[in-house]
Amino acid sequence: MLRRLIINNYALIDVLDIEIPGHLVIITGDSGAGKSILLGALSLLMGGRFDAGVIKDPSRNCVVEAQFDDHIVRRVITPAGRSRVFIDDEPASVEEVRSLSSKELDIHSQNSQILLGSDSFRLSVLDGFARNEHLLEEYRGLYEAHTRALRRLIDVKKLREQKEREREFTEFRYSQLKGAGLQEGELEETEARQKTLANAEEIKEALLQATELLSGSDGAAEARLREAIRLLQKISRHYPKAEELASRLSSCRIELKDIADTVESAQESVEASPELLQKTEERIALIYDLMRRNDAAGERELIEIRDNYRRELEMADDLSQQEAILAEEERKADAACSQACARLTQSRLSHLESLSEYLQQAIRSLDMPQATFRVECETLDGRTENGCEKVRFMFSSTSSARPVDISRAASGGEISRVMLCIKALLAQHKALPTVIFDEIDTGMSGSLADKVGRKIVDISKEIQVIAITHLPQVAAKGGAHYLVYKEYLPQGALSRIRRIEGQERVKEIARMISGSSISGEALAAARVLLDESDK
Repeated sequence: MLRRLIINNYALIDVLDIEIPGHLVIITGDSGAGKSILLGALSLLMGGRFDAGVIKDPSRNCVVEAQFDDHIVRRVITPAGRSRVFIDDEPASVEEVRSLSSKELDIHSQNSQILLGSDSFRLSVLDGFARNEHLLEEYRGLYEAHTRALRRLIDVKKLREQKEREREFTEFRYSQLKGAGLQEGELEETEARQKTLANAEEIKEALLQATELLSGSDGAAEARLREAIRLLQKISRHYPKAEELASRLSSCRIELKDIADTVESAQESVEASPELLQKTEERIALIYDLMRRNDAAGERELIEIRDNYRRELEMADDLSQQEAILAEEERKADAACSQACARLTQSRLSHLESLSEYLQQAIRSLDMPQATFRVECETLDGRTENGCEKVRFMFSSTSSARPVDISRAASGGEISRVMLCIKALLAQHKALPTVIFDEIDTGMSGSLADKVGRKIVDISKEIQVIAITHLPQVAAKGGAHYLVYKEYLPQGALSRIRRIEGQERVKEIARMISGSSISGEALAAARVLLDESDK
């Protein structure tokens, strides 16, 4: 329930701070006094769009605040056009404010009649009457769960199909790389071996000659070093430095002997083999061909590509298993959603007749005694987030005419009365905390206006109702009456609002009866209306 409304620096409102009582609150005032400004400010709290032009004083923030029973909602618009919203003094998003305010406040104006053409609104009327809140909440949760399960299944299936299409190519490339038996560093070693094999005769001849020079019988280097060591050792008694030189040459001899043995072994190991050379060259060609085909810089990259192909093939197998698991999950989610949808459908169908009778009686009570109103359900081919039904409102203003869709059969005034009856229904069955009626009684007069006023009073017994009206028959019904008026100051006109009671209220209703020139008859009629509303 709306308890307090604070508006600062919005349009023609400088400062407004009013306490709002429960039940029925009436707001009246001359055309242009600022009644629509109040609704504009409230629409900001319901997440409506804002225009920086609504700021009265461009040097200050525009602030609109509503205090409900359990929450305080505030929206601030800066002179730069930035919007900030708060719930209980904590920053929030516009969507959060819109969601919360829609549960606290419902604004019904003449433009709200277009809701009759909304599939979701017509369904909400039926669900509200049938008190399907829990069934609908359960269904929507299962519908969303099934949607997620189906989406996951479709994604995995598409990926699995993609991998299956690529499988032949992947298997071919993987088998090539796997069959090659690549080893990291292999190319460098193989190319070195190829050079050796390609020049084997030359290498063997050079090693043979080196062996002869190092350890052969004819003046071998080792023999000469051995002789030099002997001579140095011979004179070491007379020349001490000779001992050191002999020791150094001895080390050289040992190293030279090792080198000679190594050269001799190498010479013996080198053999010219055309067959081995051909195999080596073929291996090098294979590696380079694989590098070219796979756009790789070396065997390390080829090994990584091979392992990636292996993982892709394993993934394809895993995806098949995953798809089977997800298919089972989707089947269970679909079954649970179908069962919840069936329960929701059963409830809706079981309340069609009683809802039709309820609304038909309510509509007939508003000066349409022969009106026919019927609620019909059409089963859709598939499920939506609202179920698998589409609701139609069938209407005829006379008993002789066949009911057709209300959007094709009812006049603006008739639709206004139908919407009023629907709002009364929702107030009773959905427990909306606060409803604002914005001049829904336009074009009505006489007994119809009085009946509309009584219908609004009936609604206010269930919830808080704020009625902006220009009809005295409606204005006289409220327990609290607020007057919107303009105050003209040197700096410009300002919209004000104040609560009126007693004689001041009598005069306002008399003004609504007779216009700016209030007659004694109008005052008397105003008192009669007020007296009747107290009964």
